Amino acid sequence: MSSKLQKVGLVVSGLIVGILISLNFSASAGKDAALTALPIEELRSFADVYNAIKQGYVEPVDDKTLITHAISGMLANLDPHSAYLDADSFKELQVSTQGEFGGLGIEVGMEDGFVKVVSPIEDTPAYKAGLKPGDLIIKLDDTPVKGLTLNDAVKKMRGKPKTQIRLTIVRKGEIKPFEVTLTREKIKVQSVKSKLLEGGYGYMRVTQFQEETAPDVVKHLERLAKEDKDAKGDGIKGLVLDLRNDPGGLLNGAVGVSAAFLQPKTLVTSTDGRTEDAKRRYTASPEDYQRGYKDDFMKNLPAYAKTTPIVVLVNGGSASASEIVAGALQDHKRAVVMGTQTFGKGSVQTVLPLSNNAAIKLTTARYYTPSGRSIQAKGITPDIIVEETANGETRERLREADLERHLGNDKEKAAEPAAPKPQTKNGKKGKPDEADEGPHAPLEFASKKDYQLNQAVSLLKAWQIIKR
Repeated sequence: MSSKLQKVGLVVSGLIVGILISLNFSASAGKDAALTALPIEELRSFADVYNAIKQGYVEPVDDKTLITHAISGMLANLDPHSAYLDADSFKELQVSTQGEFGGLGIEVGMEDGFVKVVSPIEDTPAYKAGLKPGDLIIKLDDTPVKGLTLNDAVKKMRGKPKTQIRLTIVRKGEIKPFEVTLTREKIKVQSVKSKLLEGGYGYMRVTQFQEETAPDVVKHLERLAKEDKDAKGDGIKGLVLDLRNDPGGLLNGAVGVSAAFLQPKTLVTSTDGRTEDAKRRYTASPEDYQRGYKDDFMKNLPAYAKTTPIVVLVNGGSASASEIVAGALQDHKRAVVMGTQTFGKGSVQTVLPLSNNAAIKLTTARYYTPSGRSIQAKGITPDIIVEETANGETRERLREADLERHLGNDKEKAAEPAAPKPQTKNGKKGKPDEADEGPHAPLEFASKKDYQLNQAVSLLKAWQIIKR
C-alpha cells in the first residue's frame, strides 16, 4: 500500500511540475526572461498534500478545483491586490474597465476572511445604500463569507440586473451587525461629471479612471468654457478637480488626465520593479495616454486648462490612479492639493493571461510621483488639510496600510493609520454630525453642505484677489 502511494505521489509530483512549467511559460510568453528553477523539494511537499487530499479527503475533489485553489492561494497570500482570475472574473475585469458591468458597484478587499469595503462607486446601489469604506460584509444572503475566496464572494454579489441580495454588515461604531438589501443594476459608471459654479469657477469630478476618462475630461473642459461663454462670463477663473472617493482604474487614464493640465512631455509618474518591463517613465505624451485612438484627443483641449488655477480635492477614498494625478499636479506645482490623506495604493498590477481564458493579476512594481516619492502605504499628503466638516471631522476610512499583507513603502516608513475620531456635534461626543444624515447616508459631493468644496472655491477666489 505504501509503495502504491509513493508511485501515485511521484505521478502527482510530475503532474504538478508540468502544470507549473506550463503556467510559467504561459505567463512569460514573448519575454526573454529565463524560466526560474523550480524548487523540487517544496514541490514534493506540495505533491504529498495534493495526493493526501485526493486519497483521503471526506469527499472527492476534482483536479481542476485543487489546482485552481492552489494558484489562488499562492497569489492571495502575496498582497491584497494580486489574485487569480478565472475565465468569468477575467472577462468581468475587461468589461469593467470599459465602464459598464453588472452588480452592486463596490470596490472590495479581504480581511480576516471577510469582505472589506474599500470604496463604493458613486451613483451605484452600494453607494446609494450608504455602504462605507471599512465596512465588513460577513454574510451574503444566508451564506457566511468566512471560508469564501474573494473571487467567490464577488461572484455572489454580481448577478442579473433587478435581482436582489442581502448583505449583513459589521461597521465600527455600530453595536451589532445590520442588514442591507440591494438591487443589482447594470453598472454604467459616468467617470467624469462637471458643472459651472457661480463666479466663473469650474467643478469637475472624476469618479473612476476608465478607457474614456481622459477624452471625457477634455470634453467637459470644453463644455465648461462654453457654459461660461453662454453666461457672458470672463472665462474660467479657476477649477476644482474632485478626486475624492475615486478608487483608481487605468494608468493611461491617469496619465491622460494629468496631461490635460501639464505641459507636453512632462513626467507624470514612474514605476519600478524587478523586471525591465516594470521600470517605466510615463509622460504627458500621446504614446503614454492615447490607447485605441487614432487622433490625439488633446487637440481639442481649451487653452485655459494649462494655465487656470486648480485645487485638487482628495480624501482617504482617493486611491491608485487618482493618487498619481494628485501627486503629479502637486509635484509640478500645477495645483494645490486639498483635503485629507489619500488611500496609499501605490502598486502596479499586471494582468497576465493564461491559456485557459483565465489570468493572474500580479503586483509587479511600485508607482512614484515625479519627484520620486513612493505612494505605497502612505498616500499623498495634501498641501492644505481640510476635514470633511466645519467642526473638523472626517469619517474614518480604510487605508492601504490597514490591509493585511500590504506592500511596504520602500522610500520611507509608511504612515501609521490615524486613530479614529469620535463623532461630535458642536463639541458633544456621541452624536452624528449634521452632514451625516443617519448611519448609512453617503457624503453628498458638490452640494451646498460640501465643506471641502466650499473651501476650495474660497481659495480660488483668494487667488483672483491676489492676482489683481
